[in-house]
Amino acid sequence: MDSGIITIFLPLALAIIMVGLGLELTPKDFARVTQHPKAVLVALFCQLVLLVGIAFVLCKLLALPPLLAVGLMLLAASPGGSTANLFSYLFKGDLALNITLTAINSVIAALTLPLIVNFSIMHFMQDSQQISLQFAKILQVFGIILLPVGIGMLIRRYSPELTKKLNKPLRIFAVIFLLLIIAGAIYSERSNITEYLAQVGLAAVLFCIFSLSIGYFVPRLMNINTAQARASAFEIGIHNSTLAMTIALTVMSSTAVAMPAAVYSIFMYIFAAIFGFLLNRFAPISPRPALSSAQ
Repeated sequence: MDSGIITIFLPLALAIIMVGLGLELTPKDFARVTQHPKAVLVALFCQLVLLVGIAFVLCKLLALPPLLAVGLMLLAASPGGSTANLFSYLFKGDLALNITLTAINSVIAALTLPLIVNFSIMHFMQDSQQISLQFAKILQVFGIILLPVGIGMLIRRYSPELTKKLNKPLRIFAVIFLLLIIAGAIYSERSNITEYLAQVGLAAVLFCIFSLSIGYFVPRLMNINTAQARASAFEIGIHNSTLAMTIALTVMSSTAVAMPAAVYSIFMYIFAAIFGFLLNRFAPISPRPALSSAQ
């Protein structure tokens, strides 16, 4: 996508959507998450342990070239993307849990991402190159997500009538935005899709399916409710591919390392949308209580 769209329009649009998410939340939602930390711990285990292990196995089984293997491990080590909250918003996940996971993951990634990627470089490439994650990237995630969500929660708390008026337009905007992201991802890589698919397509598809499935079914097996399992699935399935590509292109100076994240960015939105519709079809959730001025 055009750099101006990525640096200006995309964060602004995400911020608007995050305000819409805030309209769905109350402080009680976050209190519930802190009182029941099991969902947070299970989701973090899935992302930091299970998925990293699966990525490593895929690299070995598919015999990926060293640079592509490092790229897939870099993608696996990246935290959930901020658009994961959008999917929870659209497909009735636990928004408070999703936002909590995004915030925690962004902080933990500052420690785990360099460790995982440096191990991958040494294992697959026998290279001594080291990477780090800039603290500014973490602050950017907080700015795009937490501040707008707080604004939305304040609107809900002090102006229920305005909340009702904004809810539907913002939800429609979120759907349109999602469709534009999918179309933009495909269009921006149109000239390279054939080459990308041939080299790392299968690995990206399998990793996407594993990410969404593990993110949902492992929490369900641990008796975590459906809404929280949905939030976990989208948080784990929607990786921050932009961060992964940025590190690959700037810190590591390698387009090959960026390739798995580029391919994944095409598939993840499509697969996550299909996954969300399947969940709505086969594992429906009871509607949220109506808004009231008491909330």
